[in-house]
Amino acid sequence: MNGAESLVRTLVASGVEVCFANPGTSEMHFVAALDTVAGMRAVLCLFEGVATGAADGWARMAGKPAATLLHLGPGFANGIANLHNARKARVPIVNVIGDHATTHLRFDAPLTSDVAGLARPVSHWIESCRDARTVAAAAARAVQAAAAAPGQIASLILPADTAWSPAEGAAPRLPAHGPAPVSADAVGRAVKALRAGKTALLLRGDVLRGAGLAAAGRIAAATGARLVCDTFAPRIERGAGRVVVERLTYRPGPAVEMLSGTATLILVGAQTPIAFFGYPDQPSELVPEGCTPLVLAHPHEDGVAALEAVADALGATTPPAPAPRRTPERPPAGALDPGSLMRIVGRHLPDHGIVSDESITGGFLHYTVLDTAAPHDYLNLAGGAIGDGLPVATGAALACPDRKTVVLQADGSAMYTLQALWTQAREKLDVVTIIYANRAYKVLMDELHLVGAVERGQARALFDLGDPTLDWVRLAEGMGVEAVRVDDTRGFEDAFAAAVAARGPRLIEAVL
Repeated sequence: MNGAESLVRTLVASGVEVCFANPGTSEMHFVAALDTVAGMRAVLCLFEGVATGAADGWARMAGKPAATLLHLGPGFANGIANLHNARKARVPIVNVIGDHATTHLRFDAPLTSDVAGLARPVSHWIESCRDARTVAAAAARAVQAAAAAPGQIASLILPADTAWSPAEGAAPRLPAHGPAPVSADAVGRAVKALRAGKTALLLRGDVLRGAGLAAAGRIAAATGARLVCDTFAPRIERGAGRVVVERLTYRPGPAVEMLSGTATLILVGAQTPIAFFGYPDQPSELVPEGCTPLVLAHPHEDGVAALEAVADALGATTPPAPAPRRTPERPPAGALDPGSLMRIVGRHLPDHGIVSDESITGGFLHYTVLDTAAPHDYLNLAGGAIGDGLPVATGAALACPDRKTVVLQADGSAMYTLQALWTQAREKLDVVTIIYANRAYKVLMDELHLVGAVERGQARALFDLGDPTLDWVRLAEGMGVEAVRVDDTRGFEDAFAAAVAARGPRLIEAVL
């Protein structure tokens, strides 16, 4: 057995089932080990940003680590943006990063780089193997680190000679460190604030689904507290039968206004809300005057148990009123716009679908349309590095093959990781991608005005995607995905209903 085989055996024994890979020469023994060790599904991604984003989507839906296989420092660097998003989403990922053989590093070959230095900003745990006999133990520690609550990025650097040299065997699975308990004092302070009134719960993480969401609903029903999630909560259960949670508005001024009148903002797995960017003469902190933030549960603590303890202390036994099932109104025939697009999605979204949203400006104003649609999971761009909508959907569809995945995808950010379409076709994933084709970086046009900059010819050209116009039908078909272009409500409804009824990847270019 060599080091690579001991690594794969340890990953499988530790519960890692899938590896999103873009390998190179230094990783050949790992690739070969995949054929000798059962239990690991290898998924080829044509760009490292797709591999890391897909690992994020898998981890969000499966609730356990995925692995990536990346080629030296430059390959890892190509995946950093979506690892940044995964780190902000607090999901578990194990990166296996190949490196030159230890005996070769001193020659400063063209691909030699500071792999650990590149990995450090987006990793919670880093280790570089120096001997094949230590690889298995390091792999077990990597999985343990990734699985630590609420989820971490672990990066294991594997020099080529530690992969090809003899090793002693796999290492046993190490126990994961679950969420820490919340103190009784924190529960008591939250109960006191809720009894005083004018409170809101700002929710993030596991508390936005299942038992946590139910407990938050009981608290709201008993006290009148508002339930709010941050703008880009990584995953939330929404739709009919679920507790409705308001989404914090994106822009600073409206966000402060939204929370106005709140005396205490109780943080459950969330940080005090801040603006996405700093703007001239606008606040960075989004807590209104007179409002006091109060931490019930930090991200690494057990927010679900904390909410249940608060509900019990309040005697909040009445179940919350769930969102009714109400089909959105059918938009009139005519030109397609973001509002009518979202209503049509809500009309045909299947039960227990998964929505990966990177629609950016197209979706912000129409988020509430899906509050009463079919029950579904909603995945957001957690870290703000654009280009995660398609990869996250790819990983989510692999984790949940029996559920339809729908991507609400802005056209500009889709170009960052459009290679995900090829992986969807290769793996025959049940994904419907909707391209919001407004032919522009619309969000940047808005930002230009918000920061007080003056728009002239070159500035406008840097945000314009219309010369030449991107042809998403041909781009998708070139990667094996069936596609259609529509520009009116009836055409879009027909196309989306047909895509939902079929299986396999489909793309709809919605011209707005």
